[in-house]
Amino acid sequence: MSINLKPETLARIDEAITHYPVKRSAALPLLHLVQEDLGHVSQESMEWIAAKLEVPAIAIYELVTFYPMFRQKPIGRRHIKVCRTLSCALSGSYRTCKEFEKHFNTYPGEVSPDGEVTIEFVECLASCGSGPVVMIDEELHEKVDQARACQLAVRISAEAAARK
Repeated sequence: MSINLKPETLARIDEAITHYPVKRSAALPLLHLVQEDLGHVSQESMEWIAAKLEVPAIAIYELVTFYPMFRQKPIGRRHIKVCRTLSCALSGSYRTCKEFEKHFNTYPGEVSPDGEVTIEFVECLASCGSGPVVMIDEELHEKVDQARACQLAVRISAEAAARK
């Protein structure tokens, strides 16, 4: 079985395994490396990692389904995460998320029709005092009300249009 990983990713995987006294201990780092390269962790990827680490495939599947940072399907080029935990919800994160949904014509967990954006409603983004909190790719945005969500969405759309 083989998956289409870049040669440098394969080298990083082999190197990562050497840092652990038991191969199976490298499962999380390998999942991160595969997702970084492919954009998600497919069923084939999980089976490949399991074979590489000489563990049952279910052991890798359990990790992917337990940890929310792992994605099992491709996402848009831009990833918008809106916090839904209590402090952000009380500050209006549900309205913030709806604003992004409306602007990009998509729902949480789905890719927008143009393939540009995936919106995700997530658990805590660790900035509870400044909600609603939104993370766009790796950039944290605090106090994102509906108006600010609209501004961010317009900026993302303009950047996408400029690339085309």
